[in-house]
Amino acid sequence: MSSETTTRPQRGGSRFGSFVRELLIVVVGALVVSSLLRAFVGQMFIIPSESMENTLLVGDRVVVQKISDVQRGDVAVFEDPGGWLDSEPAGEPGPLDKVLEFIGFPTASSPEHLIKRVIGMPGDRVVCCDADGRITVNGKQLDETSYLYTDPDGIQVAPSDIAFDVTVPAGRLFMMGDHRDLSADSRCHLSDLSLGGPKGSVAFVPLDKVVGPAFAIAAPLGRAQVLHRPATFAPVPAPSEPAPAQAVITPEDVTC
Repeated sequence: MSSETTTRPQRGGSRFGSFVRELLIVVVGALVVSSLLRAFVGQMFIIPSESMENTLLVGDRVVVQKISDVQRGDVAVFEDPGGWLDSEPAGEPGPLDKVLEFIGFPTASSPEHLIKRVIGMPGDRVVCCDADGRITVNGKQLDETSYLYTDPDGIQVAPSDIAFDVTVPAGRLFMMGDHRDLSADSRCHLSDLSLGGPKGSVAFVPLDKVVGPAFAIAAPLGRAQVLHRPATFAPVPAPSEPAPAQAVITPEDVTC
């Protein structure tokens, strides 16, 4: 009488291998989707400094959308146009930031980005200040009380302690922080020298370096909200003349 040994398939190992393959497919798919969303739809950044208080606080996570163009009054994220970050304090990345960067969501703890408010578009004449101490854009006075930094005693910073009169060149923006006393913004670079352009050119942010307008604070949850463009920018008229090729800056040697 002969005996026959039957070998049964090891189903446990097969199921585990299938699970690992499916998990890898899910992870790779999630990374691809997140990369596409980051490239074409939106991106998250962390606020590293006090320059946008009290609109944005240090540690806030803001979502920047890439679908629409920036307009006057928008809070926008942009790449350093040249030498700005030498005078802009940067925060250290925390554990959450490192996780976000690992899965493809760079944050502003990465050293190449800043966030400010768009005050002047190409061709706009931006002046500080009129008889009321306010900034004007194309002759229209801005009421900035809704977003300028106010300290715990209720005292609001001035629109600017620096006098300037500029016309924004073609393809560029004039940017300012909401906490004007702590913001090394366009005003502070109006006399900077540059290898790539005339004196003061790096004060104006190229449109192709703009990531997009920030539309919401996503975290911390207690500060989650949609960011709105201030109403004071709505009645600002269009420039009366085409944007110049080079910025017009007066007086000379304006700096912070």
